[in-house]
Amino acid sequence: MGASAESAAGSEARAIAPEAIHVENLHKKFGDLHVLKGVSLSARDGDVIAIIGGSGSGKSTLLRCINCLENPTSGVVRVNGEEIRMKADSHGNTQPADRRQIERIRSRLGMVFQNFNLWSHMTLLENVIEVPVHVLGVKPEVATAEAEKLLARVGLAEKRDVYPAYLSGGQQQRGAIARALAIQPRVMLFDEPTSALDPELVGEVLKVIGDLAREGRTMVLVTHEMKFAREVATHVVYLYNGVVEEEGPPDAIFNAPRSERLKQFIRNIG
Repeated sequence: MGASAESAAGSEARAIAPEAIHVENLHKKFGDLHVLKGVSLSARDGDVIAIIGGSGSGKSTLLRCINCLENPTSGVVRVNGEEIRMKADSHGNTQPADRRQIERIRSRLGMVFQNFNLWSHMTLLENVIEVPVHVLGVKPEVATAEAEKLLARVGLAEKRDVYPAYLSGGQQQRGAIARALAIQPRVMLFDEPTSALDPELVGEVLKVIGDLAREGRTMVLVTHEMKFAREVATHVVYLYNGVVEEEGPPDAIFNAPRSERLKQFIRNIG
């Protein structure tokens, strides 16, 4: 099968794959600041959606709305086909209608933040097993065995009993990825996972994320690593000032952008 035929077959397979994430006409305001202005996107099983754009474009806010860390002002978010139900409080602000649903939704989403967010008073192994044991009810011995596999997978088997303060930034972020994988999520969400790292540590984290993509794991990735997005993503979304300015396959976005703003963005980062 030729390259074009393989690409067409892959596109057809993604088109019929179940939808893991669906965002429709999402708005988010912080007081008078309108951060997201009707954003829509979709991720099907096996998709790697890269969200790019300048500072203040709404990338991280979008990801936080998907993971219920921010409450959308309006719009629809569905995870694994289940719509997140919202209600208005007495001040007219939106909030979750069912906290148990939020817990269930979050159990399907693995989140990796910019600044690692490992619990400093726990060893790396304890960080990885915390949610499976104390939230999901997994037996400690089962969670520990799985955690050891995950730490080996991200190249940290020998660091299992080390506290975060004694790990490099790259090691902490790889540990955070293992912790996110420990809940066996339907989708992995990455919010600028290399932005807090020294340049020489970026590659080790991108390799782990790239390996996950090649395994067919569904991911939504906010990133400023354009070369990585070009190589790994199945679909790229360019946000500008809270709206989707342009989206499409990586080749189209990076090699033949239509929007003047996207063209300027690519020139600036090039």
